[in-house]
Amino acid sequence: MELTKLKLPGEAIQLYNLFIHGEIGRREFLAGVQRFAVGGLTAAAIVEALMPNYAVGQQVSRNDDRISASYETVASPQGNGIVKGYLVRPVSADTRNAVQSKLPGIVVIHENRGLNPHIEDIARRLALANFMAFAPDGLTTMGGFPGDDYKGGQLFARIDSQKMSEDFVAAALWLKSHPLCTGKVGVTGFCYGGNIANALAARLGPGGGSAVLRRASSRRGHSQDPGGHTGPSRGTRYSTRSHMARI
Repeated sequence: MELTKLKLPGEAIQLYNLFIHGEIGRREFLAGVQRFAVGGLTAAAIVEALMPNYAVGQQVSRNDDRISASYETVASPQGNGIVKGYLVRPVSADTRNAVQSKLPGIVVIHENRGLNPHIEDIARRLALANFMAFAPDGLTTMGGFPGDDYKGGQLFARIDSQKMSEDFVAAALWLKSHPLCTGKVGVTGFCYGGNIANALAARLGPGGGSAVLRRASSRRGHSQDPGGHTGPSRGTRYSTRSHMARI
């Protein structure tokens, strides 16, 4: 049976969401998955189908010739000292005129696992929509996203949350003042990042930008939930609540 065609039990999906949000440990998660391994559906297949597949979910390649991307380091004196991030612009903004065009900026705030490939892909999508996107990594001083969501979550739990919040403030202010930014900046945040987007809206006040909150509870659903937000996994969908705020 192909993983992309697996119809996962809703309870297994809820179990994964509890696990990835740190409410249960790996051992409890794997033990729970065993309960659904029936009718030729193995526990290993269920786990594989639940885990994000960033390659399948990617919409814009890192090597897409329509974008210009780089990793930048931003000073964060009130936070952890520095915060690194992924900066992406459309190539057309830098080549269609004799002078590089200024663009409105969007800060892309990750979930509670660090700057994973899915968030970088979102930044690239925003660049193709003619924005200057910056995706900071809250795990910068822990070595950055470790390449594994579970390990990223473990690192996330160890970092000073207040200092990490200040890192995101520094990233937003850096983008706002960037010479190739118009000074109008929006923020989009996913799950944990939705809370940060809300905090930035309150912290920075009115300034001609907007915040899009993508907030989801730890019991969020996948494909069974109507009106969900498409995530990086194989056909999975995450139900979200969103609204706009001025910053």
